[in-house]
Amino acid sequence: MPYRAPVSEYEFYLNNVLNFASLAETEKFAEATPETVTAILTEAAKLSDEVMAPLNRNGDLQGAYLENGVVRTSPGFADAYKMIAEGGWVGLTADPEYGGMGLPNTLGTCVGEMMGGANLALSLCPLLSVGQIDAMEHHASNDLKDLYLPKLISGEWTGTMNLTEPQAGSDVGAVRSKAEPNGDGTYRVSGQKIFISWGDHDVAENIVHMVLARLPDAAPGTKGLSLFLVPKFIPDADGNPGKRNAVNVVSLEHKMGLHGSPTAVMDYADATGWLVGGEHNGIKAMFTMMNAARLGVGVEGVSQAEAATQKAVEYARDRKQGRTPIEGGEGAIIDFADVRRNLMTMKSMTAAARAICLDCAISLDLARALDGQGAKDMAARGGVLTPIAKAFGTDAGCEVASLGIQVHGGMGYIEETGAAQYYRDVRVTAIYEGTNGIQAMDLVGRKLMDGGAAVGALLEEVAETVAAARATHPELSDRLAGALATLQDATDWMLAAEANDRNAGASPYLRAFALVLGGHYLLKAALADAARASLAAFFIRQILPQSEAACQASVEGATPLYALTGDELAGLV
Repeated sequence: MPYRAPVSEYEFYLNNVLNFASLAETEKFAEATPETVTAILTEAAKLSDEVMAPLNRNGDLQGAYLENGVVRTSPGFADAYKMIAEGGWVGLTADPEYGGMGLPNTLGTCVGEMMGGANLALSLCPLLSVGQIDAMEHHASNDLKDLYLPKLISGEWTGTMNLTEPQAGSDVGAVRSKAEPNGDGTYRVSGQKIFISWGDHDVAENIVHMVLARLPDAAPGTKGLSLFLVPKFIPDADGNPGKRNAVNVVSLEHKMGLHGSPTAVMDYADATGWLVGGEHNGIKAMFTMMNAARLGVGVEGVSQAEAATQKAVEYARDRKQGRTPIEGGEGAIIDFADVRRNLMTMKSMTAAARAICLDCAISLDLARALDGQGAKDMAARGGVLTPIAKAFGTDAGCEVASLGIQVHGGMGYIEETGAAQYYRDVRVTAIYEGTNGIQAMDLVGRKLMDGGAAVGALLEEVAETVAAARATHPELSDRLAGALATLQDATDWMLAAEANDRNAGASPYLRAFALVLGGHYLLKAALADAARASLAAFFIRQILPQSEAACQASVEGATPLYALTGDELAGLV
């Protein structure tokens, strides 16, 4: 059974669990009507299922490669990308002034998940362009917007992010690439960047790189960073790709997964670039890309969780082994209790992670569509949900993909079944765009700097679900209430703790928060549809209890982590 985009799941959560309907009530997103949503999701599903998914396995087996300085992509990728571009999918959420559809990013989140589930390696190419488009809309000059945005939005050109260097991974303040003014409004950009997804390819006629670098008078650290737009081919007077810029691919990385996605080492040797966002303002422009990418990467994790779950359920229903232990079973391993436990875990974790990502997207959309305090409140809400969506979405993707291998048994470890690809492809998402530990530290650091107001508002929403479910689901309501109380205690501890003690417990705290939110969304789903009560009950009874243990771990402070010296950790003492 091939991958199937879960359109009905998106529609159910958007219409019955989350606050998506409020977007169509705003002037900015008035066109996001139920009819438009259904049409968009249906067409995107057709592209994902029929065009992208059939290329996924071959993309893994015949990955991108470098030939005479040119990156060749996997067979079929160029034609599939052309269909993505011509369908308008790159510009789904972009400004209509430059050719975009102007639809909510929540719809882009749904489309991103289904494309990622169909073919994660290929889906990264348009996803990177979407992030660059967002950054340019906010920070680029009008001249740059006029020239580059129509090409990026149409998909004729693609975009990348060039942040990481050998000595500057998560610590972007250590970037050494430099830029020197030419005196004519352009700059000479020099340096080497690593881990650049889709840094070069043959699916589009031009590639537009966003490059972090330092001007000659730059201060040290992040305050001295500027952002530069550096095209592979410098546009001519008519706006078409012209002279080749001094941008070259040194090599492609040999990766654990995502073989169809070319990850390049890029060299800039006095390449011509244009400033984006003003001198020494690169970190602000970069974070516009990064924040959009963090939600997008969380969705990548959900996409692989969904695909792995579909494949595991199919295998479990077909695999005949042993005697069926239940009356009226299917006569396959799906009847076994432990296999069922794995599948229920996979399905409920995927649903919880998806709901968190969609709710985050709705909050960020409302922050753009509302004015005044309403916009500020939604921005703060989305700010809290972003690190949770990124970290839990990708953790769930890794865990669910691993369980998918387990359901397949020995065959899951054999590459021909395809189960292992989901794990290999998704594993890097927990590292992308700031590791999940960094996301957790952001949650207990910057996102608590308001004294816990935004976190408290989210926890109050969970309390409202607890109250709403008391009459029909008293046991599940009580269990969620208990987990919520423990999370509130851990939050209070975080607000009073020193920075390194908070950081020491940040990851378990984020995990606990995500599980409580998952219980909240799944219980709301059960209130809207009785058929979903069984999945909610499984999650709240068997997964949610982990949150209380995570809360306990989160308040231990940093001292236990430093109980062993480096030599002791290395076994030298």
